Amino acid sequence: MSFKLEKLVVWQKAVDLAADVNDLTKTFSKDGLFILSAQIKRAADSVSLNIAEGSTGQSNAEFNKFLGYALRSNIEVAGCLFIAQRRDLIKPDNFTKLYKQCEEILAMLNSLRKTLKQ
Repeated sequence: MSFKLEKLVVWQKAVDLAADVNDLTKTFSKDGLFILSAQIKRAADSVSLNIAEGSTGQSNAEFNKFLGYALRSNIEVAGCLFIAQRRDLIKPDNFTKLYKQCEEILAMLNSLRKTLKQ
């Protein structure tokens, strides 16, 4: 593994989330496809991309800042999932699976941020 980010389990899980969200949006109706699809995909991609950007060997404070951005994007994904559910764009089992991924990533990001502050 060449980059620090590849060793971070939270980054790996964020990449998985982005792939799963991309697969989900392929099932959206045309109405949901154009607006919510783009938003949730950008947010999901942003989780892993912010972790990656912050892990470049900068200070802990700078890494923590980017982890905060990743955390916010992760919560945005969860918010989009609720909207998709309300609009009947997502099946309950898919909602539950993706929501749990967001919860796990949230916990991991918070734990990593705490270690950086020590």
